[in-house]
Amino acid sequence: MPISGDDVFFLTIPELQERLKSGEFSVRGLVTAFSDRLEKLGPRYNALALSLRPAAIRRAQEVDGDLKRGRTRGPLQGIPYGVKDLLSIAGQPTTWGAKPYAAQVFDFDATVIRRLNRVGAIAIGKLAMIELAGGGGYNSAAASLTGACLNPWDRTRWSGGSSSGSGAAVAAGLVPFALGSETSGSIITPAAFCGVTGLRPTYGYVSRYGAMALSWTMDKIGVLARSAEDCGLVLQQISGGDSNDPASAGKSFFYAPQFVRKFADITIGYAPADFDEFADESARPAFREALAVIRGMGFRVREVELPDLPYGPVTGVIISAEGSAVFEPLIRSGRVEELADPEQIAGLKAGLEIPAKDYLRAMRIRSLVQQEFRRLFASVNVLVSPSRFSIAPKVDEPLRRPAGDRPPSKSRGLRDLIPAANLAGLPALSIPCGFDRGLPLGLSLVGRPFYENTLLAIGREFQRQTDWHRRRPPV
Repeated sequence: MPISGDDVFFLTIPELQERLKSGEFSVRGLVTAFSDRLEKLGPRYNALALSLRPAAIRRAQEVDGDLKRGRTRGPLQGIPYGVKDLLSIAGQPTTWGAKPYAAQVFDFDATVIRRLNRVGAIAIGKLAMIELAGGGGYNSAAASLTGACLNPWDRTRWSGGSSSGSGAAVAAGLVPFALGSETSGSIITPAAFCGVTGLRPTYGYVSRYGAMALSWTMDKIGVLARSAEDCGLVLQQISGGDSNDPASAGKSFFYAPQFVRKFADITIGYAPADFDEFADESARPAFREALAVIRGMGFRVREVELPDLPYGPVTGVIISAEGSAVFEPLIRSGRVEELADPEQIAGLKAGLEIPAKDYLRAMRIRSLVQQEFRRLFASVNVLVSPSRFSIAPKVDEPLRRPAGDRPPSKSRGLRDLIPAANLAGLPALSIPCGFDRGLPLGLSLVGRPFYENTLLAIGREFQRQTDWHRRRPPV
């Protein structure tokens, strides 16, 4: 039976699975419909790097056959998805979003792709990204082989980097979920700007074998999806030990929010300054309302703030030094000049000049950051803060903007939570929490390592009580 109307494109994974089981449509019908939509609308947002339709249709027919024979493989069986274009799929271009690698093809699948194939999920497209995942730093949304990725809520604005295509594709209903990556904000940012749910797992939970390296000690593969539950279902399949990734934690994740302890026994830490000072004034009512929902869920609540440490500069030194080492052959060959963003070219070159003593000093401070988080999590279980303090910027504006003329705050709050938590390898969940000037806002939940089930349980209950994750852009 052909799929009609747009509703199916905004269903959660369990809802799609229920329709497949009822025979409302076949896997092939679902994959064809999503492929049609991805190919039609993906270019509208510069979100599509490569359609995988032929292989996806063949795979869909195989999964339909399995379902007819009663061979079930879990909740992702027959579900289409998109892949950030830094993950290798055998025989397909993997461009890393950058012109020098436009013709690059690997002969193997990334571990996460292999694991999703095993449970019957079907990759239908490679999705756009900021070139080299932002290695070297960038100041333009157009720093990509596919051009600036546009926000489905307002195409004059950015979808967020570096998993820009993954955020836009999920928001516009082009895929039910997408794989992204984060080194320092690249899942949380597009999730917030595009109004979708984004999960950055604990460092080492998900194998990076077959993914482009930017920072060996900070890169993480994660999920952007319609709901917290969807993120948990995907993480369960892509997590696990992998000897091909030296940083693998050797742990598997099982999605079981029903076993999380009572909310009354969980302490939430938040900083009033995040909601009253750092957030844009026009966004504060939505953030305060979201915080009120969290408070109403029965948690103990405590005011906290991050210690005074140079989170941003330390993150910058580590990513710059490691990223330039990764891309030294590109820099030395001169092909780095083919990148789209001049500031990124200069940043990659400069990264090769970082002295070893500066890198080692940054790593020592990083140890202090991890130590401070251990102390913080002795008194609270989860940190709550706006994912980003403002809406998505205009696509033609420089991304590094002046700080403005706000008076200095007496509190540090949690405003450095993205670089700080990434330095410590902590998991985070960004959930849609409202709108400002017609554009989405996100609320971020951060926990100690391997605390994903608690974050997801909180996110799931928040989404049971609100409908922000059900809102659709005017596609």
